[in-house]
Amino acid sequence: MYRQVSRQTDLEQRWQQIKQCWYNPLFWLVVVLMFFNWALEAKKWKVLIEPLQKLSLLAAFKAVMAGCSITMLTPNRIGEYGGRIMYVKENFRLQAISLTILGSISQLMVTLLAGTAGLIILQYYSANDAGTFKMLPVLFSNTLLAISIFFTLGLILVYLRISFIITLMKMVGFLKKILKHVFVLEQFSRKQLLRIFVLSLIRYLVFILQYMLLLHVMDVSVNPFLCFWLLSVFYLIMVLAPTIGFTELPVRATASVQLFTLYSTNIIGIQAAALGIWLINLVIPAILGSFLILGIKINKENENSIP
Repeated sequence: MYRQVSRQTDLEQRWQQIKQCWYNPLFWLVVVLMFFNWALEAKKWKVLIEPLQKLSLLAAFKAVMAGCSITMLTPNRIGEYGGRIMYVKENFRLQAISLTILGSISQLMVTLLAGTAGLIILQYYSANDAGTFKMLPVLFSNTLLAISIFFTLGLILVYLRISFIITLMKMVGFLKKILKHVFVLEQFSRKQLLRIFVLSLIRYLVFILQYMLLLHVMDVSVNPFLCFWLLSVFYLIMVLAPTIGFTELPVRATASVQLFTLYSTNIIGIQAAALGIWLINLVIPAILGSFLILGIKINKENENSIP
């Protein structure tokens, strides 16, 4: 990747454009959308936790930020519940884990659905308009499409039939021990599940918009329609690729370069956009969450020190 950037003929000009992004209103719009992005996730968490505990939107937002901090230390950010349960009453914390998983399934389902559609649409246009759309490697795209369809169908069945799955668990002896921690999932109706899914979909569209805006700021010129579906494939790759913490950054940069260099020669702009989105959407919230966790620990220590 370093060699790719160093060989870019207009490197100095591109670097100057990147340094000027601070003065571009669209860059600051991306930053503002970060708060909207996580506010949507907070709203979703508020809806999810409601059967156990009433949370204000502010408390839900703090819980999501705390979860974002811990999730940076876990593979594919699966440890978000570790921060969120700090804002849940102790007797409900184990049950809250199943609610976190349900929310993650909803978000993952959106990503897989959009990514699958993206792979199909890109292949269609590649075949019908070769002058405008360049085809992803056939073997790679077909394999990824098969994996995506398999997981998407599986998640849809799990998500829409969650109460049926709980019923099946009651019939399996060794699973009965954990039923008391997941029975809360039976309380979600199809309407509530659809509401959670819609919140996940809106959030997905927000961070797609963020990425598209930042690519524009970095002067990566790609047709907006094509850019949207390329990003859907990009996020599909990210959820399937095993990553942990800071190792996610090189995976993001590599995947984005592999996809977007099919349509743009601005490699440094593509990499800068990948880095910018990672910092804005993940690192900054993780830092904010770290301060919230520190504040919780300080308050507990102060309470324990009171005689």
